Amino acid sequence: MANTRPYEVTFVVRPDIDETAFTGVVDKVKGWITAAGGAVTQANIWGRRRLAYPIKKLTEGQYVLLLADLPTQALAGLERDLRLSEEVLRFLLVRADD
Repeated sequence: MANTRPYEVTFVVRPDIDETAFTGVVDKVKGWITAAGGAVTQANIWGRRRLAYPIKKLTEGQYVLLLADLPTQALAGLERDLRLSEEVLRFLLVRADD
């Protein structure tokens, strides 16, 4: 396994999808992380929250925080996958403190 670092992957999922589809989106993102050679160490579902400003005419979103160990070369691919996902409104990828 390549040299990995801890990252926080926070993303907002559309509020208008049902529980099954929401779980599928979270599992899909976890799958992208493991396929890139990383490992999800913790998953926190923050639930439905109000957005600071409307995104695509939506005022709420379902927030998810994943703590993951990722190789640095996998970041670009993960960002691309999150950006292209229809269900993900916004995401933030930050390196966590060791």
